[in-house]
Amino acid sequence: MPEIRNDPFPSAAELNALFSAAWGSPHNRDFTAVLSRSLAHIGAYQDDRLVGFVNVAWDGGIHAFILDTSVHPDMRRQGIATGMVRQATNLARERGAEWLHVDFEPHLTGFYRACGLSSTEAGLIKLM
Repeated sequence: MPEIRNDPFPSAAELNALFSAAWGSPHNRDFTAVLSRSLAHIGAYQDDRLVGFVNVAWDGGIHAFILDTSVHPDMRRQGIATGMVRQATNLARERGAEWLHVDFEPHLTGFYRACGLSSTEAGLIKLM
């Protein structure tokens, strides 16, 4: 099982490589500003290689948001994402959040329910 690390600040190259592999599309972003404002972020490392990631954004108050749950395709189905979401839940609670939100596609309902999240109604507007 990979090592789960709290607030690891992976490089842009590491995150872009993971996101490209996990999501099947090229990514080329600098995440420094995003991670510096996050309530927490969790990385999963196998032999010092980033193989999983979850970001916990927040509103500066009582609401936190799980974003970017990603596991490298070669490492899926090993409990890595579940472990990272559970760690994100614990960190959000420890750091003062009262609510933890996540948006997900319907095929991920079972996964997030197994992690302890319940379904709610939500709205969305695509801005760009």
